[in-house]
Amino acid sequence: MSSATEHSGTTGPARVSPGARDAVFAQLADVGRAEQVSRRIADAIVLGVLVPGERLPSEAELARRFGVALVTAREGLGILREAGLVDTRRGRDGGSFVVAPDGGEDALLAARLRGLSQVELADLAVYVSAIAAGCADRAAERATPADGARLAAWLDTASFGTAADARRNAGGFLLELAVLSQSARLVREQIRLQAEYGPLLWIGLHDPRPREEALASMRATAASVATGNRPAARDAVTALVGSVTEWLLAAKARLERGGGLDA
Repeated sequence: MSSATEHSGTTGPARVSPGARDAVFAQLADVGRAEQVSRRIADAIVLGVLVPGERLPSEAELARRFGVALVTAREGLGILREAGLVDTRRGRDGGSFVVAPDGGEDALLAARLRGLSQVELADLAVYVSAIAAGCADRAAERATPADGARLAAWLDTASFGTAADARRNAGGFLLELAVLSQSARLVREQIRLQAEYGPLLWIGLHDPRPREEALASMRATAASVATGNRPAARDAVTALVGSVTEWLLAAKARLERGGGLDA
């Protein structure tokens, strides 16, 4: 499995997949955009990968990791401060610290969903599904029984009791599956997808029914990987992406009619 990425500050009690943290600070595709810096970190806060009270990397370190200028990283943090998601403190023990969204999680997610059309959402789902299926296929082919057992054990200890836990661990599961594929390209692509679209993809997991369906699909995927059943692994992870996509498209339609995320 992947090794944990070094980070500053404190972490919450929930277990975070090491790959999920890698995804937060993956380099941006279009550098020079403070809005992209702020969106990446805001999404990670909503997803629960970055937890309240956690100290973010310094401005210089953020600039290095994202591949942007120092002033861009600074402007991105400024946007987050204005949104009430980050608090910057001065002094020896200072820095920029994550602040819990003040009742604004659904509004943030709804805004992201409104920014994509039905066609774009469906196309995104096709791409995410293709990458996830490729990871599952290669993992089932290459993973040892011990690897499969570790994936199942990780899933057994991951919490899906709350929306935040479910979002974080669903994304973490796909990242761990990518690691088991032993394909550097698939790992990089899964990290990119998780960073850019993870919070959007898993919006529906605040609803108990999609959470149960997602967890069942993940368990079926892990079991298929452990036994080396490639077709079953592909089918199970495709069902996972399909179920969350169905919820997303329905939620998008409700928003367009003036409703909310939930039915």
